[in-house]
Amino acid sequence: MTAKAPEDTLKDILKEQYLGVLATERDGRPYTNLIAFAATEDLKNILFVTPRFTRKYSNIQISHYASIMMDNRSNTVLDFKDATVVNAMGVVKEVEKVPEYSELYLSKQPHLKDFLQAPTSALMMMEVEKYIIASSFQNVVEMEMK
Repeated sequence: MTAKAPEDTLKDILKEQYLGVLATERDGRPYTNLIAFAATEDLKNILFVTPRFTRKYSNIQISHYASIMMDNRSNTVLDFKDATVVNAMGVVKEVEKVPEYSELYLSKQPHLKDFLQAPTSALMMMEVEKYIIASSFQNVVEMEMK
């Protein structure tokens, strides 16, 4: 059996997984949140939504650098050999809720339409600089996106 190319593995994770963990920081202290995300076809951007009154939103306003971890764990011992973890690192900014971005987000997360459309919610976009893909517990591949 031939191993998948890292880009194919990355595409699978970004397509199949609905949730990720966003990591931001303030004053040198990390902060994580569960987010629902969608990625662009070219893998260069990841969209998510957050209310503007949240700690993650204010952290992003102070430091635009963040990371998002997505994985396909089953929470069993098999994960040590079967799970794949993707870490996306880049710059996050608020973007307009234009149809292109809104439709992309809702194509994956249709149940969050009201959340996206709420006037207090911000549509955020990470411009991915690098992905780190870890599989089989210790196989690590880095993909630069610039």
